[in-house]
Amino acid sequence: MDERPRVVVSVGASVDGKVALARNALLMHQPSSELWAAMTPEASDSVGVDVLELVRDQYGCNAVLEGSGSLVAEDEVPEPLPAYEGEPDSLYSHFLPADSTGQPSPPHMWFTIVDSRGRVRWTEKHPDWDVLVLVARSTPADYLGYLRRERICYLVVGEERVDLRQAIAAMGTELGISCVLSMAGGGLNGALLRAELIDELHLTLAPALVGGLGTPSVMDGPPLAVGEAPTRLQLLSVQSDTAGAVRLHYAVPRV
Repeated sequence: MDERPRVVVSVGASVDGKVALARNALLMHQPSSELWAAMTPEASDSVGVDVLELVRDQYGCNAVLEGSGSLVAEDEVPEPLPAYEGEPDSLYSHFLPADSTGQPSPPHMWFTIVDSRGRVRWTEKHPDWDVLVLVARSTPADYLGYLRRERICYLVVGEERVDLRQAIAAMGTELGISCVLSMAGGGLNGALLRAELIDELHLTLAPALVGGLGTPSVMDGPPLAVGEAPTRLQLLSVQSDTAGAVRLHYAVPRV
């Protein structure tokens, strides 16, 4: 296997594998967040666990990965950006502003977003996290100029869209990231699956059914071709609690 950061996926889903209540019903917004939380009753023996802390302790994980769709609904129109008035070609290289030590901006935790369309507007900053945006050569120059003005790091990884294999590799070589925890939705996780980048899966199932044609699931994206085999998993552990939630931990064996 090629040398790259380990990729761990952490997903909470209903028993039927849904990761949202409906398409474009972002879990970060009400009433979806409250309804989703209510799917899992409290239990004294809860299987809930902080997967981020787990992989930080186990693998030195220092990056979380999300898709832009987790922050911006597909039908939402982002705020327009000022036109970039410089030479656009100068924007299409990695932007990693150094701190006072000469190293990339604080090498602690990275909050990484795949956003080749330039949809996310960054209005909040966290003192313990750095934002890292994964973009492509198709990303609008206005957006890259905006990221530079805001001193937000980005990696240019791909042509028409973000190339996830190239992106994960660059996160390792450019920033020393050793492990990436994907907490994304089904679209990005499905793309990671098809790119054969997933090493482990933590799957927590709530004792509820959502249903709905087109409702996002654990792994969305391109279907298997006829005759193409599913990705086999190796069960590492399984736990359940008295409320009916189940936590499954799998490894993805590599040949």
